[in-house]
Amino acid sequence: MSRTAAPAGLRRADVEEAASWLSGRVVRTPVLRSPVIDGLAGARVLLKAENLQDGGSYKMRGALRAVGRLATAGHAGVIAQSTGNHAVAVALAARRHGLTATVVLPVDAASTKVDRARAAGARVMFAGSSVEERVAAARTLSDETGHPVIDAYDHPDVIAGQGSASLELIEEAERLGTPLDALVVPVGGGGGVAGACLAAAGTGIEVYGVEPVGCDSLARSLAAGERVPVTPAPTIADGLRPSCVGELPFAILRTALRGVVRVDDEEIAAAFRLLLMELKLLVEPSGAAGLAGALRCATESGVRRQRTVGVVLTGGNVEAALVARLTVQRLAELTTVEGAAA
Repeated sequence: MSRTAAPAGLRRADVEEAASWLSGRVVRTPVLRSPVIDGLAGARVLLKAENLQDGGSYKMRGALRAVGRLATAGHAGVIAQSTGNHAVAVALAARRHGLTATVVLPVDAASTKVDRARAAGARVMFAGSSVEERVAAARTLSDETGHPVIDAYDHPDVIAGQGSASLELIEEAERLGTPLDALVVPVGGGGGVAGACLAAAGTGIEVYGVEPVGCDSLARSLAAGERVPVTPAPTIADGLRPSCVGELPFAILRTALRGVVRVDDEEIAAAFRLLLMELKLLVEPSGAAGLAGALRCATESGVRRQRTVGVVLTGGNVEAALVARLTVQRLAELTTVEGAAA
């Protein structure tokens, strides 16, 4: 199958339908550009600021689409598990539709995301530190309550909804007269990048996923031709640490994705600072990983020929302490250099 052909199952039309339904229900976030970032990448880089989305991430798109369908079907409540952003989004979507929400988070979840989920009215539960523990807890809750589980990435409405962010970026690039040659999206469970592949199907746009080093289930799965679980390594990109790419996303990505770029924490932190200082955007490390991947791509022959690259900045829910650490570290380096020069 051509890498630009629509994958089997979900289609570009599903993303277009989701985008139409979501219009007016979510923020159509801005697409931004920085001359400094363009210079570093050697290409036009168009950045989709989903950190400015309701709930602080593009997860709101998939959650709202999925919860909306369930509300129409008569369900009174929903359950979700995630490291944070999906849980927050499901909680907000449930409140908007008058449903109850129970979210299962890891015991080490970022307090910012825990607080946001509670503020949205969700019942918050904790289950271990692995996705397997959270999934088991969510299933038990579903059995007890009869409420359906909205998976963070292995769900058709979630994939189509997340894909609407990429679709908007593609449309905006065309409106600006700079159609995308490549599209770069961070990878956790794969739902967002699968949605991006659907949005780009038939356009000739090459889609790349970005994974932190040591959290590269998708890259290993593509190489093996089947899903390969990993033991996630520590990373500042807490939203990109599932142990295995989702089954439905992988069915799409195995034939539609152009490639996967691995980035380390230093590259993610540098991208975080670039976004903060050049565009005044506060983007969580998981979201900044997309820019880190695009900048790494600039040094690789497979992407160097690209003239316009789109990047989805997937979220902005970041701990204040981490912001301080990532920023102060760089400021300390600058102070040392300036002091030496003086």
